[in-house]
Amino acid sequence: MEHQICVTTDALEKLQALLDRHRLGDAKSAKSFAILEEELERAQVVEPHAVPPDVITMNSEVRLRDLESGEIFTYRLVYPSSKAQDPNAVSVMAPIGMAMFGYRVGETIEWPVPKGIRRLQILEILYQPESAVATSRA
Repeated sequence: MEHQICVTTDALEKLQALLDRHRLGDAKSAKSFAILEEELERAQVVEPHAVPPDVITMNSEVRLRDLESGEIFTYRLVYPSSKAQDPNAVSVMAPIGMAMFGYRVGETIEWPVPKGIRRLQILEILYQPESAVATSRA
């Protein structure tokens, strides 16, 4: 069974527009873009208030462990236009960003790198905007 990601309606629209723009000018990333596009086509699309709190969404801050080195990283998944504002930001259009998007705490993300396959386990979501909004409404 293939893995299914969870995506909000707003993020789906924005990501489809980004893919359309980037696909025209970046032939070397075409394979990565095709993978993200396939993921979005199979995604469970939900309203922002219905996103489970353990899912990586846009602007989520997450802790990941490299399963080869044991190193732990903290990243914030952002749209390309927001990347310069945060040193831990990872663009959703970068291979690692595409790999992270929509996955859940406890899952392992994998993507190809020049030396093989990189594998990171999602340890924790430190911040998820949808949960933060739901908490502020309660």
